[in-house]
Amino acid sequence: MPVRNRFADTHDTITAWRRDIHAHPELLFDTHRTSALVAEKLREFGCEEVVEGIGRTGVVGVIAGRRSTSGRVVALRADMDALPIQEATGAAHSSTIPGAMHACGHDGHSAMLLGAAQYLAQTRNFDGTAVIIFQPAEEGGGGGQVMCQDGLMERFGIQEVYGLHNWPGQPAGSFAIRPGPFFAATDEFGITVEGRGGHAAKPHEGVDPVVIAAQLVGMVQTIASRNADPTEQVVVSVTSIESSSKAVNVIPGSVQMKGTIRTLEPAMRDLAETRLRAICAGLGDAMGGSVDLRYQRNYPVMVNHAAHTEYAAAAARAVSGACAEAPLVMGGEDFAYMLQERPGAYILLGNGDTAPVHNAGYDFNDAIIPAGCSWWVELVEQRMPVAGA
Repeated sequence: MPVRNRFADTHDTITAWRRDIHAHPELLFDTHRTSALVAEKLREFGCEEVVEGIGRTGVVGVIAGRRSTSGRVVALRADMDALPIQEATGAAHSSTIPGAMHACGHDGHSAMLLGAAQYLAQTRNFDGTAVIIFQPAEEGGGGGQVMCQDGLMERFGIQEVYGLHNWPGQPAGSFAIRPGPFFAATDEFGITVEGRGGHAAKPHEGVDPVVIAAQLVGMVQTIASRNADPTEQVVVSVTSIESSSKAVNVIPGSVQMKGTIRTLEPAMRDLAETRLRAICAGLGDAMGGSVDLRYQRNYPVMVNHAAHTEYAAAAARAVSGACAEAPLVMGGEDFAYMLQERPGAYILLGNGDTAPVHNAGYDFNDAIIPAGCSWWVELVEQRMPVAGA
């Protein structure tokens, strides 16, 4: 079945929800307005149960099918939080909150899942239970993990779980997916280089931490170029360098560095951290300064389960006629925590020729709303078919 006609009729309504959420972005767990809006809509739709406060500000709705003989429970998840970016789209529905915007399309994800929930609550053309999850704090807060720690899977008896993300540069309304490792583990590091400051005209009297930091930038790249198997994925990025001095004629006493390491395999994740620690320790000793490393492991690799990847792809083919093989993505996604708890899959929905995500000029493409809503519905109905329907 292609895109469902019902979503042509409700497209304007769902778009209005999306633009309202877009105009009122909220960061991390502070999704109070968005969560309240979502809970209100779910109650209006007639969900059997609507629970707020799962994972601090998460919302869960429960929709019973026409029958419950299968005993199957399928969960659908959308994220709600925005990013700390000043919007530059110039859209009429632009952010009204300075320094915050929906630059990743979570407003679209939430609106599409609301549209699908409304349809499922009206039609109930499935045998089992659909659990509708709205998650806060995907953008660095680990809201998916917090919801799981709060008993999400056990409380609602979830057996399998699915997620979706819009994807700029992919044809609007098309789908792409891959089994196995899909999105990368995302680790962060901070480094303090301590030297001995002094006058820029007398570098021999001090220990220049800027020179040590410059050496570090080059040396950490050898993790990918000389330590990692060339057939495996690892990205090491130094993203910030800042010294303690603001004067042009002063050698600073210290330099602060920040960066990320992204990998797709546990062994490579371990190797990258081990090599970074060794480089920092060795270079500090060799150059007469000290290098203090702070390393934090964040989101794990997001791994699609093979069978459930095919279920998601089958629903996509039913909606759009095709489902492409997605590329590996070195960005992180905390849906990984939910896929560690239950089998499931994550799919990409083309956003068309738009600005990339995490860009001040990005906006979700409202034209893809019917395709996204239809995929959610198709997935539920395929996974929990009504016998004889």
